[in-house]
Amino acid sequence: MVTAGTPGRTGTKAAGDAAEAHALVHLQRQGLVLVRRNYRVARGPHARGGEIDLIMRDRDGTLVFVEVRHRRSSEHGGAAATISASKQARVVFAAQCFLQALGGNPPPCRFDAVAVDGERVEWLRAAFDSGA
Repeated sequence: MVTAGTPGRTGTKAAGDAAEAHALVHLQRQGLVLVRRNYRVARGPHARGGEIDLIMRDRDGTLVFVEVRHRRSSEHGGAAATISASKQARVVFAAQCFLQALGGNPPPCRFDAVAVDGERVEWLRAAFDSGA
């Protein structure tokens, strides 16, 4: 439901969902396997908690936490430029929660991004790190 204060929110959400679906297909074509989609942590050190758009398993067993960003075009820096330090911190926090829930020894992990600028899809392996 769109409220009076959020014009176009449904359209923005739909565009983001479509970009995420496009990114998923792209990664699966590269041999990655979906583990989980839209993993969310409601509370934590960040007011907004954290979310991971896609959690994938690479061919070598690496667990890949993927942030998907979408822009209609690559003007003004494009989609990849919108992954702020605070966004990275929220993704890292959510990944830590996911790994804790797995228990045991965690597998090798990395943080990737998929930038969707219009129809162009760019997979950025190891786009950022956990800061540890």
